Amino acid sequence: MGPTPSGRQKRLVNKFVYASADDGVFGDILRAIKGDDGGRSYLFHAPQRDDVIVFTPPTGTDADFLVKRVIGIPGDEIDIRGGQVWVNGEPRDENFPVTKSNGGTYPQTLEDDTFFVLGDNRSRSNDSRTWGPLPAENVIGRVWFGYWPPSEITLFSSIGSTLGMGIPNLLGGLVR
Repeated sequence: MGPTPSGRQKRLVNKFVYASADDGVFGDILRAIKGDDGGRSYLFHAPQRDDVIVFTPPTGTDADFLVKRVIGIPGDEIDIRGGQVWVNGEPRDENFPVTKSNGGTYPQTLEDDTFFVLGDNRSRSNDSRTWGPLPAENVIGRVWFGYWPPSEITLFSSIGSTLGMGIPNLLGGLVR
C-alpha cells in the first residue's frame, strides 16, 4: 500500500464504481436482485478498506473535495491506541503512524452508510478523527490513475494499493 497522491498530482477518478440506485424503480429492482440489507444499494460495490477515495467533506469547509484512504466500512469497530489504528480488534499493518486521535471517542462502531477515512499524512490530516464517520452520500469515486507530474504516474489497484510506475519504469517496461 503506497501513500495517497500529493496535492500537486493530477488524478483520474472512477465515479461509476460506487454508483448507487437508492430511489425509484431501478433502486427497487436492484434491492430485489441483491437483497435489501438496510444500507445503500450499489450497482457494483461499496468502497472497500484501503480504497483511496475522493469525497466532499461533511463539514462544509471551503475544500471542494478531499482524497483519503478508507480504513473502516459499515459495521467495523475502529480504535486508535498506542499510535496505531485498530480495525475489529486487529492492528492495521501500515506505514502511516497515528500521532493523535483528534479528540474522537474510541472505540467506535461504524453505522450503515458510513466510512472511516484517514489521510496518509496522519499527523496533519483533516479526516474522520476530526469530523467523524464519512456519510456514503459524500463519496464521489475511487482514485484510479495519477497522471501528473509524469515522474509520479501511479496506477491505483482495485484494492486501494498503489503501483507506482514513474515514466522511466513505464518506458523501460514498454521498450526492450
